[in-house]
Amino acid sequence: MDEIISAVLSEDASARDFADLRLPDSYRGAVVLREDVLMFEGMPSAQKDPRKSLHLRDVPVPLPAAGEALVAVMASSVNYNTVWSSIFEPLPTFGFLERYARLSPDTARHDLPYHVIGSDLAGVVLRTGPGVNRWRPGDRVVAHCLSVELESADGHGDTMLDPEQRIWGFETNFGGLAQLALVKANQLMPKAEHLTWEEAAAPGLVNSTAYRQLVSRNGAQMKQGDNVLIWGASGGLGSYATQLALAGGATPVCVVSSEQKAEICRRMGAEAVIDRGAEDYRFWKDEQTQDPKEWKRFGKRIRELTGGEDVDIVFEHPGRETFGASVYVTRKGGTIVTCASTSGYRHEYDNRYLWMSLKRIVGSHFANFREAWEANRLVVKGRIHPTVSKVYPLEETGQAAYDVHRNLHQGKVGVLCLAPHEGLGVRDHAMRARHLTAINRFREGQAHSS
Repeated sequence: MDEIISAVLSEDASARDFADLRLPDSYRGAVVLREDVLMFEGMPSAQKDPRKSLHLRDVPVPLPAAGEALVAVMASSVNYNTVWSSIFEPLPTFGFLERYARLSPDTARHDLPYHVIGSDLAGVVLRTGPGVNRWRPGDRVVAHCLSVELESADGHGDTMLDPEQRIWGFETNFGGLAQLALVKANQLMPKAEHLTWEEAAAPGLVNSTAYRQLVSRNGAQMKQGDNVLIWGASGGLGSYATQLALAGGATPVCVVSSEQKAEICRRMGAEAVIDRGAEDYRFWKDEQTQDPKEWKRFGKRIRELTGGEDVDIVFEHPGRETFGASVYVTRKGGTIVTCASTSGYRHEYDNRYLWMSLKRIVGSHFANFREAWEANRLVVKGRIHPTVSKVYPLEETGQAAYDVHRNLHQGKVGVLCLAPHEGLGVRDHAMRARHLTAINRFREGQAHSS
């Protein structure tokens, strides 16, 4: 592994040098274990601790099959699916691996008593399997997390509709929270060369997800002038939704839970910000009963910030806690676009405010290859910036996941894998200098990478 790190850090190693590197027999990865799936049984979700279920283990190196690539992972990051994997909700991921294993002899490798998790990476290609022509050893890449087979016609209009669509590192093995990762070659995209490894690893899943939700024809098709309500606007998903709204000429209405998070939204350029904590919105009277008076109070506050207008789009991901309010405050003919459900999967809303006002609810899940590529292109061009707030070493992946689970974070939480320390991987220093303030805006009070 030291030889791989040295080759990456040398900055002048050739494709042949990387192809000639000896692969180790094993690598270190953050894993959940099949034997642990019942460890949190009967506990409320909030009490389940990823630090107890995530382990760092040495596991055998998988060689790339046809259409695959083996990547040296310099850095990764934590997403909510990392948390779900670690607390075995809504289901243990081993069932996903078992189903994938039945597909072919190559996918059978994924059904193991351990699951190397993680759905982001930035790193360097080490090996490619047969049939891979676009990428070669030594290429500096990031990866999106869409894994598809495309043997069915269903996936050829939108690859997210492929019957064999999966999320890499969640529904497949050999994920990105590790020293090495196995991906399909069509998951790879160019690394933004003005970013460090840990910064480049951060946008992948969440930026692509937000792009499809807001910008794509498969989502809300946001346009200039739209008012966009963004829940958790300083978080992993919301921080990219806020940037996409601003970059696309829309007006984000950012909902956050503290003044500190409100200030981060203002630093991104948002002017309309609602601090839920300070204004004490309580959309539920109790576990079974929502409070429409609070929906109305919330809607009035939104109109105060938008010059009397309701929102055209609601960027939904909290789920149960906020969904009734989201449907209510959307303008007539507007769109609620939803992915994930971090506060609960069973959504409740008053359908009168949907059907009688001709509103739409659009389900959105990650992004297809084209959407992920376009989202990454905005990062490469410096239009969208990483939102890394804190970085942990691979050995502390459990703590990183704990932070996200308990909402102790802002933006994205990064993880160093093979990178020996932060700040490495930058090649375009001039472009970095132009965007340094934006790159570092989530890291105030910490050492800034230059």
